[in-house]
Amino acid sequence: MSTDKLMKKPEWYTNAQNYWNEVDPSVDGMLGGFAIVDPIDVKGSLAFIDEFVHGVRGVNNVLKKEPVLENGYACDCGAGIGRVTKNFLLKVPFKKVDLVEQAPSFVQQAKESYLSKEIKEGRVGEVYCKGLQEFTPDAAKYDLIWCQWVLGHLTDDHFVDFFKRCIDGLKPDGLIGVKENNASREALFDEEDSSITRTNEELKTLFNKAGLSIIKEDVQQGLPQGLFAVRMYMLKPKQT
Repeated sequence: MSTDKLMKKPEWYTNAQNYWNEVDPSVDGMLGGFAIVDPIDVKGSLAFIDEFVHGVRGVNNVLKKEPVLENGYACDCGAGIGRVTKNFLLKVPFKKVDLVEQAPSFVQQAKESYLSKEIKEGRVGEVYCKGLQEFTPDAAKYDLIWCQWVLGHLTDDHFVDFFKRCIDGLKPDGLIGVKENNASREALFDEEDSSITRTNEELKTLFNKAGLSIIKEDVQQGLPQGLFAVRMYMLKPKQT
């Protein structure tokens, strides 16, 4: 069966929900047993976003490139228990982060334990318990919307619709960051968690359909052998 037909099956989202409901709400669970990847992933993400938030400096610390992204409010999509929020987005540092996560057990763990300190400090705002196919950000709310290791759960149509809604959720000059696995030759379907790993070219086609331009692209370095290649994309709405 083609990946397009698989994504149109009525159980596409319920199968994914059932899978994640059984996953341990821990960093190891979020990373499929590869907790060792966390510091490598975080280091790569921080390096990738740095020029947008802090600019680029040259000899004698002279500013060569101005920052283009305010570090006010970010949204972590497909947040799990909040690993990316805690270890990456709040270290950028964004002043406040909202989370979107569909698994109730992950949301509970984030609120009651993993991010409880950050919530009390007011650095974590809303924690939305819903899938991205159902999430609509408030208009002009976010400086950055970050989506990591989650977009494979969206059908192509919902992928495009989701990013169109994200564009409306950005502040002026806001950006969208994506970090996802890349299949090498053709899209690969994972029956266990009801997801699809798209190729670099397929992701770019969907970004374009949603009205987004890629302003930076990079490959995560240092991951263990045998894993998918992981690419980061910084996206901005096309000029209309």
